[in-house]
Amino acid sequence: MVAILHHRKSIRLKGYDYSQAGRYFITVCTQNRLHYFGEIVGATLRGRPNNPNAMIETWLLELEHRFNDVKIGPYVIMPNHIHVIIEKENAGSVAGQNRGGQWGDHAGSPLRNVVGWFKTMTTNEYMRKVREGLYEPFEKRLWQRNYYEHIIRDEQDYQTIAEYIEQNPMRWEQDILYEEIEMGQEAK
Repeated sequence: MVAILHHRKSIRLKGYDYSQAGRYFITVCTQNRLHYFGEIVGATLRGRPNNPNAMIETWLLELEHRFNDVKIGPYVIMPNHIHVIIEKENAGSVAGQNRGGQWGDHAGSPLRNVVGWFKTMTTNEYMRKVREGLYEPFEKRLWQRNYYEHIIRDEQDYQTIAEYIEQNPMRWEQDILYEEIEMGQEAK
């Protein structure tokens, strides 16, 4: 029997060091783009019962405490995704583990570790709340495997993205991630 290995194509900028200081526009989507965090009513997010979006916000802000070179900029929690600007400062050399489990030095916390930690912590807490009967269950995983990132190149780029984040709830029905998917249905 031959094992088939599936290789996902990287969407990262080839050769770019994501542990270096800079500003990054990050989008993390729920698996199948299901609306776990509420619905947009008017121009605001109306949270689900027991408010899972408040839990998401708590862990998002906790990133600054977990990673000493990370600052959270503008962000918005939408029904099926979050947008956030993560500012990575030059924190000197930060010890960390690479893929092979070996310890090494980085210019800062690798972005994939920051996003991965956030996804792990929110998934774990969400599962605890499901077991307590407070949140609706999810199938297989809460978040999509990957995330989208954009390296913010200058102040104009930053201002444009910050405005997009702020206005995202008002433009929800025109959003590329907008889908009217109820929990229990599959994305198209």
